[in-house]
Amino acid sequence: MKMPTLDQFRSNRSVLFWTLHAAGWAAYGISQYFGALLYEKPSSYARVIAASAIAGFVLSAPLRFIYRRLWNRRLWEQAPRTMIVWVLASCYVTGLALRIVINMSYKVFVDPEWHAETLFELFGGALSSTYLLLCWSLLYFGIKFYESQRRQEQAMLKAVSLAQEAQLKMLRYQLNPHFLFNTLNAISTLILDNQNRKANHAVTRLSEFLRYTLDQDPMKKVTLRQEIEALDLYLGTERLRFGERLRLEYAIEAPAFEALVPSLLLQPLLENSLKYAVSAREQGGMVRIEGRTREGLLELSVIDDGPGMREGESVQPGERRGVGLHNTRERLTVLYGDNCRFAVLNSHPGLRVEMALPLETAPASAESGARQVPRLRGAHA
Repeated sequence: MKMPTLDQFRSNRSVLFWTLHAAGWAAYGISQYFGALLYEKPSSYARVIAASAIAGFVLSAPLRFIYRRLWNRRLWEQAPRTMIVWVLASCYVTGLALRIVINMSYKVFVDPEWHAETLFELFGGALSSTYLLLCWSLLYFGIKFYESQRRQEQAMLKAVSLAQEAQLKMLRYQLNPHFLFNTLNAISTLILDNQNRKANHAVTRLSEFLRYTLDQDPMKKVTLRQEIEALDLYLGTERLRFGERLRLEYAIEAPAFEALVPSLLLQPLLENSLKYAVSAREQGGMVRIEGRTREGLLELSVIDDGPGMREGESVQPGERRGVGLHNTRERLTVLYGDNCRFAVLNSHPGLRVEMALPLETAPASAESGARQVPRLRGAHA
């Protein structure tokens, strides 16, 4: 028979209560027994202890249902004084009943000649039983408060996680219409220039890239090797558009290929460089992608030789270079918080986008079946 896990044990509240309830009264009985040995009580006193432990187990069980109703009515928030009165009254009444059982057990098992001459003598020790039950009550409400706090924390963490996931998906998917707009314009230009074969090839490569983006979960991380392969799908349409005007270089150290990055991290940065460093100039331009690992970080750079940013120009949505750069920065912030670095710098000439991410490496099996990376260090496209 398979033993239940700790999480399964915690999730079954009835099993958890009765287990702790039985363990508590068993501990009470054991402590009383050792106390009886210390004070040299007669051996028959063990029966009194057993009777009191069993009676405590039975008589205190209804407190659970009373306290559950008090808790569900949220008296501890709305009327704490009323709740305190209820708890004290419940403990005292239960303590009186427990004291009667203890006294009667003492008469039966230890001293048959004992008689209670007054009610005070019969109910003597009720305060000590009440104190014991107050400890039981504090433990009960302590567990309830702990569970309530834990559920609130879990709900908050889940809400934060869902919010982050929604934000990441929004940022990732926001890039797709932006990319499609530019690419379809390029295909339209090829058609207007009667370059139908190139246009057809561009549509084919575009469909391959879109299929890749649809298959990729925005929350998923891929290796830098796979990211570059995705870039090659994207560049399939851009090479047809720019031809020899596009010069692309990779300078990526071998260990960096196995590092994990958010899927389609580099595409919007490369698209920005193509738009401002290649498309806007008749002679075209060069784009260089660098990658290396340093001191637990993956450092990536996308560099072009275009006009760079004008003095005082910001990287904000709606600005000249805003969409791709801003969304990439936001994605990294959501994923890594303060553990990443993103900077946009003028490189004279051109623009340099630098990123530093926490170094995460994919398992060896993750790269099985991967295609050969096109054009490695120092190669041109």
